[in-house]
Amino acid sequence: MIKTFRGLLGDNAQDRIRLSTIKGKVGYRIIKFEVIGGNPTSHTQESVCMIWTTEQTAPYSYTPDFSDSDFLGVGLWMATDATSYPATTKVVIFDRVLFNQDIYVTHQDIADTGTLNYYIELEVITLNDASAEYTTIKDIRTQKQ
Repeated sequence: MIKTFRGLLGDNAQDRIRLSTIKGKVGYRIIKFEVIGGNPTSHTQESVCMIWTTEQTAPYSYTPDFSDSDFLGVGLWMATDATSYPATTKVVIFDRVLFNQDIYVTHQDIADTGTLNYYIELEVITLNDASAEYTTIKDIRTQKQ
């Protein structure tokens, strides 16, 4: 089964995607992550959108660190209002990471104060008791660090 989430984030904003359950027997894995500017044809923008397993504090980082265990993916949207420069998008997700707690999506526009749309597809995975316990403990330990 696939669950989808989408949203529009302002500059220096964060969305919480609620996924946690009481027993933690449902796991998730990101299979798709896409971004596009809120006003893609008439706004100069350099946006970084990141997905995290823990809530982030403002101002949000726009420097991806692939060694950070809380980090699940990044999307980059770059556009200019000049028609001679086409918009570019780059997305990296770590699709092997399994989680069963809430995730957080952050956005920062380095060039201006633009908005950014995001779209996320999550694969839903049923966990047995041992897997649910392991994933929940791993997520809780990550959140406390």
